Amino acid sequence: MKKLLFLSLILSLFSTPSYSSDVKPPKDVNWSFEGPTGHFDRAAAQRGFQVYKEVCSSCHSLKLLSYRNLEEIGFEKEEVKVIASQYTTIDGPDDSGDMFERPARPSDKFVAPFANEKAARASNGGAFPPDLSLITKARVGGANYVYSIITGYNIVPSDIELDDGMNYNLYFPGRQIAMPPPLSDGLVQYSDGTEASVDQMAHDVVTFLYWAAEPKMEHRKSLGAKVLLFMLVFTGLFIAAKKRVWSDLEDKH
Repeated sequence: MKKLLFLSLILSLFSTPSYSSDVKPPKDVNWSFEGPTGHFDRAAAQRGFQVYKEVCSSCHSLKLLSYRNLEEIGFEKEEVKVIASQYTTIDGPDDSGDMFERPARPSDKFVAPFANEKAARASNGGAFPPDLSLITKARVGGANYVYSIITGYNIVPSDIELDDGMNYNLYFPGRQIAMPPPLSDGLVQYSDGTEASVDQMAHDVVTFLYWAAEPKMEHRKSLGAKVLLFMLVFTGLFIAAKKRVWSDLEDKH
């Protein structure tokens, strides 16, 4: 039984993810963070935060991230303070035992757009917008899947009838999704002059979300490379020592 479990685990690591027959497999996108030497494109991640802030944050929370974490993708401390202060959070209790509102601080978690799930559903026709903190890790296909959903809206075929309030998306299970197309060309104004096409904004916001899901990825990969280098050096020294020992023994005989 243990051998079978181990074999199934190995096969799962190298198998291709399976997708429902009614949807297209995610697009194959080139990401800077892919591969053993992958890294985050910080300019893209900063633009992605802008897309999240101006577009996605009206519906989707990012509850596992604090504003101060934005410094890791290149924002200055003062910039982070300004970003956080634009939001209001609940704090307390005060000396009277009452909760109160105050501007958010860099140490606060990202302020959610809704107070609770019922409020979120009431504002979205019964649908509950998922938290995006781990979305690129929680979906089969990861970053490619999220990118494909964002860019996968299409004209409804004549032989398909959508349910009320649904939108046609080639990459969503059932091809019907409650979220309307979130992006359109020129929807945001990038400060670095980058053209804000749908594909560009989708690529940027997914880069940001992937960083949000795994902010220590670069450190992990760097540590892994150092461990491999250490093992190679250690193996070389071990082989050299082994040859030396056996050489001495052969000389004695």
